[in-house]
Amino acid sequence: MCRACASAAPTPEQPQAPWHSEAQHTGRSTRLDTDSATLITSTQSQGHASARALYTCDGNGLLNCLRAAGTWLEAHADAINALNVFPVPDGDTGTNMSLTMRAALSEAGTRSYASVSELMRVFAHGALMGARGNSGVILSQILRGIARALDSLDHLTPPLLASALTEGASTAYKGVVKPVEGTILTVARESAHAAAAKAATGADVTQVLEAAAIEAEGSLARTPSLLPVLAEAGVVDAGGQGYVILLRGILRHLRGESTLIESAIGEAALHHDHAHPPDGVYNYDTQFIILGKELDVDAIREQVLLMGDSVLVVGDSGTVKVHVHTDLPGQVLDYGLGHGRITEIIVENMQLQYEAFARASAAAAPPPVPSITPHLNSHTTQRLSDTSVVAVVAGDGLERVFESLGVDAVVPGGQTMNPSTQELLAAIATVPSDKVIVLPNNGNIILAAEQAKSLSDKQVFVVPSKTLPQGIAALLAFNYQASADENAQAMREAIKQVQTVEVTRAVRSVQVNGLSVVEGQLIGLINDTLAAADEDEGALVGTLLERVGAQDYEIVTLYYGQDLPIEHAEALADTIRATYPNLEVEVIDGGQPHYHYIISVE
Repeated sequence: MCRACASAAPTPEQPQAPWHSEAQHTGRSTRLDTDSATLITSTQSQGHASARALYTCDGNGLLNCLRAAGTWLEAHADAINALNVFPVPDGDTGTNMSLTMRAALSEAGTRSYASVSELMRVFAHGALMGARGNSGVILSQILRGIARALDSLDHLTPPLLASALTEGASTAYKGVVKPVEGTILTVARESAHAAAAKAATGADVTQVLEAAAIEAEGSLARTPSLLPVLAEAGVVDAGGQGYVILLRGILRHLRGESTLIESAIGEAALHHDHAHPPDGVYNYDTQFIILGKELDVDAIREQVLLMGDSVLVVGDSGTVKVHVHTDLPGQVLDYGLGHGRITEIIVENMQLQYEAFARASAAAAPPPVPSITPHLNSHTTQRLSDTSVVAVVAGDGLERVFESLGVDAVVPGGQTMNPSTQELLAAIATVPSDKVIVLPNNGNIILAAEQAKSLSDKQVFVVPSKTLPQGIAALLAFNYQASADENAQAMREAIKQVQTVEVTRAVRSVQVNGLSVVEGQLIGLINDTLAAADEDEGALVGTLLERVGAQDYEIVTLYYGQDLPIEHAEALADTIRATYPNLEVEVIDGGQPHYHYIISVE
């Protein structure tokens, strides 16, 4: 489907939010659409009706908007996942944001909300507890800020909407220790500024939200200029894309457009021999960025409007993002070349995509909400310390390793399966001690662990381990006679002493970190950073060990994955022993998914 808009096929309109007029114009006419419970106010200008009303909505209206946003986000989760910079099988930004929204919507339920403050208290709490991954935690903080801005308020107005978006962005920035520009944070902040500027003109809610969405698109297009790694990989920020989708979902709802992509496509596939693109007569989704000087955004938009539909042209005098549905993509690209250099070109045949998606959607069942239950270690009933340890672990074999080293509870999770704040909080509550050390063992779980720490009644220490070998090194540094604070500090030092090498297959072709990677090729990471690619596994591991300076270490441990035979791992271990006679090489069944090897170098 089109990444920029992916409009749905015609379906019955969703119920509209109960918006109410607060317009104070003279000569106005008002009508009530009883089917959608929408009060529409217009003014007469040169014989034409134009919407110039200020609207308010109550809690139920806002909940309908948030439901639409969640539906639209879920429909685009896979496309957002595909924006991962490194081509590793853990690009789960879209999934994490979608599951966070789903948790918030589940918390809100189907009850009636008289005020926006009542709704947002419940909604933000649901997002807080259900947040998964860094993107989900940041989204939960945005919602928390919005809830704070709407506290004690019954209705939402355009100025309050702008203030809420601003507070949401501000709260998210404060929730991150080292905010990075060129991410969802930037997109949220800049779109909130646009909303505030539009609200100051007396615009209505839809116009304020549209201004926020347009600026969010422009901000998203600029993320590669702020983060060089995005520019090299040829992608925009995934979290920022998720935020744009959320705003677009609400906007579609306010305009009476459906957000039920799957059901619409499924019905089309069942009732038509030949599916057709759902949102227009044009077949090619065309996107690119123009890099030039003194670019006239408005003039470019006017010309592109003549070439197709679903037009989006945003940017500034130096960078302009163009999106259009057309039957002549070459003509649009030639026009772009006439203004400067074009980059990040995407031309997709929506007819073929639509037919494939229709077939898949007709057969697919809605994904279940994942539920993770912590595994208590039955061997730690005799307490040797007043401090418990909770670790996030992926793989049956690695889980056994962590239990043998004395963790009190294991939370299953890792790549592609980030536990929620609530699941981490449940594990902390379950262990017997009032002092708890948490090992996230994944960089995308650290923020959720910190959030669980802030919500727990216990004294919690988060040791920011980003890999499973770091978590194991931290456990080996644990001293049963030391205090929780002393152990946490010793474990933080221990994770710095281990190098982690990981081997997997690229899930897409990309150029990043100076490497040209082809989809399906073996790739290697060193401490979570893409370092090498090769067709030969032995040669790849040899390159990675050389890069980490394996000759200067003492022990190499190979944790082999769930689909790999032990004979394969033993053969690799023999090769390493022959190359590095001074190293002690161990082979352990890790049972981890996705990764052929996780290698610890100590």
